Amino acid sequence: MMDYKLQILRVKSHFEEMESADETGIHVVDDIGDPEIREVDAQQRRIQAFSVGLEGAGDRKTIGTVIYKSIYTVILSKKFNLLIPFGPLAIFVQKKTNQNGWVFILGLLGIMPLAERLGYTTEQLAFYSGPTIGGLLNATFGNATELIISIYALRTGRIRVVQLSLLGSLLSNLLFVLGIAFFSGGIVRKEQVFNKATAVVDSGLLLMAVMGLLFPASLHSTGTEVHLGVSELALSRVSSCVLLLAYVASIIFQLKNIKHLEGNQHGEILYSGDQDQDQDQDEEGEAPPEISKWESVIWLGITAAAISILSEYLVDAIEGTSLAWGVPVAFISVILLPIGGNTAAVTTSVMFAMKDKLDVSLGVAIGSSTQISMFIIPFCVVVGWIFGRPVDLNFQLFETATLFMTVLFVAFMMQWLQAILYMKTLPPDTSLLLSKQQELKQWYYSRILKPRNTGRQK
Repeated sequence: MMDYKLQILRVKSHFEEMESADETGIHVVDDIGDPEIREVDAQQRRIQAFSVGLEGAGDRKTIGTVIYKSIYTVILSKKFNLLIPFGPLAIFVQKKTNQNGWVFILGLLGIMPLAERLGYTTEQLAFYSGPTIGGLLNATFGNATELIISIYALRTGRIRVVQLSLLGSLLSNLLFVLGIAFFSGGIVRKEQVFNKATAVVDSGLLLMAVMGLLFPASLHSTGTEVHLGVSELALSRVSSCVLLLAYVASIIFQLKNIKHLEGNQHGEILYSGDQDQDQDQDEEGEAPPEISKWESVIWLGITAAAISILSEYLVDAIEGTSLAWGVPVAFISVILLPIGGNTAAVTTSVMFAMKDKLDVSLGVAIGSSTQISMFIIPFCVVVGWIFGRPVDLNFQLFETATLFMTVLFVAFMMQWLQAILYMKTLPPDTSLLLSKQQELKQWYYSRILKPRNTGRQK
């Protein structure tokens, strides 16, 4: 009996030591020679190992659930993302057949949803960054697709493709995106309002940026350069630095005065009509973020890397597509190439315009154009300066005049639109018609005229 009690006490003491070791995380292996104690100890360890295995399986299951939920939210939840497989297909076609026409079409289809997802992840990340950092993120990555394509084209020496693609993005945003937003919003609602103060500020910045493009083009066209080609390039680089500083100052101004600018959000009437629809509409609260902060960072890197890879094949296929289709390179660069980055802008503008949030649509169209003209174009000039590429702000006289008249039209429309009576369809119809007109001009201009040879690479 004493031996049995002694065994019980030794087993109890052993279990107490195990519990103490579990709490402290330190396990001491003792030399207990009793086989009954060793058997009980072995059973206890098997049970503990089984429990740890279940917890590990649960953790792995939780991680898998989080990953699946993130993939579903970012990729699988949108039907538009069904176009993503066209990107890898474009790479496969280029490797196997080298048919540039198909590579360009497939690459363009594949890059459109990636550009939209890049904007989505940037917006999600802005939820966790506060208004200041969030505004900087949106300003930086708002046109990341155009910037990535331009940097690659610049590295490969396609300077003219850089100029024409950025020009096409500007014209597409100012005419087509803005026009389709007005048109779709006017179909749903008879009266819409917009923040005139913000629109006027953006229009003024656009005018200043176009002046930076106008001076090198006029200097080149009039033949009044002190040194042929050198003076034009030096003027472009100085103007680019000034535009970059002005863009940074405008970002700081808008971030500091965003509440003041939003205070008069419903103070200016865009379309004249019944006011009953505004009373029926309730203000919608800001939607919570759909993915976490680190998910946003990871997906931002993934989409940016995918766009970088696909943009290489897209840009490399431009010349071959032009030869295969018999379409001018200028038409492809100005009209077709910007579609990849502007598809998301079109859908966003239409969606918010139909929800009577015209300020968001104007911010997408005019704000994106301001960023391209004041940041991306001057940034490409500075990067070309670093790479030893003679990138300038001379977009040629025809393109510069087209852009200048477009910006004047948009600035006039934003400033005096409320004074236009009984002309509800003027803004969308005029913008869309001008958009198609400039497409036609690019087709015939690129077929008839060629840039003059200045002895420098264009």
